[in-house]
Amino acid sequence: MEENKHVTIYDIAERLNLATSTISRALKDHHTISDKTIRKVKKTAEEMGFVPNTLAAGLRGNKTKTIGVLIPTVTQPFLSSLISGIEITAQKSDYTVIIMQSHDSYFEEVNMAKSLYSNRVSGVICSLAMETRDTSHFQQFTNNNIPLVFVDRVPKDYHTFRVVIDNYSAGYKATKHLIEQGCIRIAHLTAGSEFGNLYNERKRGYIEALKDHNLPIDEALIINLKSVTYEEGVRASNQLFDLDPIPDGLFAPGDIIAVSAVQTAKKRGIKVPDEIAIIGFNNDPISQIIDPNISTITHPAEKMGKAAAEIIIKNLKSQKSDDAKEITFLNTEVLARESSDKNKSLETATKS
Repeated sequence: MEENKHVTIYDIAERLNLATSTISRALKDHHTISDKTIRKVKKTAEEMGFVPNTLAAGLRGNKTKTIGVLIPTVTQPFLSSLISGIEITAQKSDYTVIIMQSHDSYFEEVNMAKSLYSNRVSGVICSLAMETRDTSHFQQFTNNNIPLVFVDRVPKDYHTFRVVIDNYSAGYKATKHLIEQGCIRIAHLTAGSEFGNLYNERKRGYIEALKDHNLPIDEALIINLKSVTYEEGVRASNQLFDLDPIPDGLFAPGDIIAVSAVQTAKKRGIKVPDEIAIIGFNNDPISQIIDPNISTITHPAEKMGKAAAEIIIKNLKSQKSDDAKEITFLNTEVLARESSDKNKSLETATKS
């Protein structure tokens, strides 16, 4: 049996007894080639099953019309929505998207960045891995004028485009909401204390809200997570529930952590929100499935993805170099639900 192979312009040239340069120009509707020859070449190419190698063409021109997306994981709803926003915008401008996952590993992130660079991507959108402290592996892009946009998890001191929410304001709003529910002993689970400014800013908002409302800052109520996972949430929640007294409010860095806190509280006979009010972050679908529904902070993931892709495409189309790097702040809001609504819970208990 004859082995299958990719049909090339050389095969078409041999079939039609024409020069490869003529075939190449005809496939591109070049003005130097007659309409008759163009029709003949395209018809033969279709009959032979020819598929243009856009990657090879991109490598020759050093442009592949491909945006590389490097994220911790595709399984988190926030990141899935982020990717959706990127793809929607990229497709409108005929860009394709390559998605790579670091799984929160610095080592993997470095390797993935090298891979994206070797594939000659036109631009890169990245949300940093939890382990990342050194961002020098991204210099290969900026040194070669490849647009780079950091989204959500952004480094502190890397001079490039960034798309972020106001994490300080979001942390303040979440904590203030708990205070308005009557909480005076509020715990906060944070992550990657040395990493970027995402969780640091949320923590800063939490601390400032406590200060502004004359509430004490108790280090025993601030726990650093190794990762933003359900398992880590259970561990940290148990640590908080072992305290005497337990906190009466909890601000979690993600909805999956808030879910783990709610379920851990149930197992230990602690009533939510009566004994502890809980608020998460991201407005993931799971926040509305669990009982009680999780109060949360909105995080406009799809809009952030669209904004990041728009920055890449706009930068690629622009002929001039712009030293003023753009930072896009997107607003957030509190979505108050059952897990933190102590007032509603009190009303229900009174009526019953």
